Amino acid sequence: MIQISAKPFFAAHRGRNEKMDLWQLNIFCKVVERKSFSKAGKAVHLSQPTISSHIRDLESHFGCRLIDRLGKEAVPTRAGSLLYQHARRILQLKDETEAAMAEFQGSIKGRFVVGGSTIPGAYILPRLVGGFAERFPDVTLSLEIGDSEQILAETLSGGLELGVVGALSTDRRAEQIRLMEDVMCLVVPPRHPWAGRESMDLESLKKEPFILRERGSGTRQAIAGHLKALGLSIDDFRIVAEMGNTQAVIQGIKSGLGVSILSPVAVEEELASGRLFALKVEGADLRRNFYLTRHKDRTPSPLCQAFIRYIQEVYPFPGPILPLDANAK
Repeated sequence: MIQISAKPFFAAHRGRNEKMDLWQLNIFCKVVERKSFSKAGKAVHLSQPTISSHIRDLESHFGCRLIDRLGKEAVPTRAGSLLYQHARRILQLKDETEAAMAEFQGSIKGRFVVGGSTIPGAYILPRLVGGFAERFPDVTLSLEIGDSEQILAETLSGGLELGVVGALSTDRRAEQIRLMEDVMCLVVPPRHPWAGRESMDLESLKKEPFILRERGSGTRQAIAGHLKALGLSIDDFRIVAEMGNTQAVIQGIKSGLGVSILSPVAVEEELASGRLFALKVEGADLRRNFYLTRHKDRTPSPLCQAFIRYIQEVYPFPGPILPLDANAK
């Protein structure tokens, strides 16, 4: 007969920390999002040793490792990734609870996180966030920036209530409405032979060194979609580099690495100063849209409703994207 003792299991679990608070979960999420203990510490104004202590307390509580140090990055383990998903939902529910109670008492306050893909996140949403903050000084509004694929995934998983992205989703859970139109252009450095021209043909562009955004980027998806309509693909171009963000692409163009197709809003200052030049691409319709995006089955929080109403004042669009409460303030 085989006997199995349960003593080692209970002995291992007796030492666990029985406490877990929202502050620890907030710190843990900051470490995961910033991939760094020190950067997380700066975000919450704590020292790195204090951040490490909170993470150790969480690991003691759950009885497993949550964060691995891989080189210079802090990366969640499988258990850490699972905890992160739930922690984000818990923290968001806490923010929604505070906002709902504030609205019940006749005020708009609390914390709200909105997501933006690279272009709207860097050049459009900051202005909206600033204007909203002036109108509602008791609201803390945070902006999370990623590529379109990341922001869509966060919105559909419940991590974000609202996102603005430059790509349409094929997921039936996504509810999207056009916020504004963007017309992309070919961008070249000032010493390029094409600088100063109004347009360039596709055949010439195909032979030119081209800098492309990373997979998951709304800009890349838009370019691929327009090329497909013309019977072409990205593979037909002479790709010399793939960059993880728009600023990296801009720096690549300035250094003479290659040319690229970008949103003019991303290079507005460079175009005005003559540090870069923009051209049309003959025969290519480079229009694309930015979309306000949410999970269609999720009930919007009071802060989400307030932010949507504010956006609609600035960028009027037809019909409500949210099932707004007619009695909401």
